[in-house]
Amino acid sequence: MCTQFEPNEIPPSLKPFFQEYDLAMLDPDRSAATIIERILIFGNRLELDWLFRVYSREKIMTWVQKWGKDGLPEPHLTFWNLVLGIEKDLDDDE
Repeated sequence: MCTQFEPNEIPPSLKPFFQEYDLAMLDPDRSAATIIERILIFGNRLELDWLFRVYSREKIMTWVQKWGKDGLPEPHLTFWNLVLGIEKDLDDDE
């Protein structure tokens, strides 16, 4: 069974990963950074599909470039850099 989530509401299956928020009150536009971070870490295939329907690939890529080093644990950061085609900076410390 394939469930599609509405673009204007956070998938209810993500509730465990947003414990400090009321999902009904979480606005996808105003809370984009938090939503992108949590779904890139914890999202399943359907939730990731929702993420890429709600936010452009460019917006997600920009978030990963700006905040991924601090917000995504390994191996998530490496995975999303590869998937999104983000080149690793040679000056980055490992």
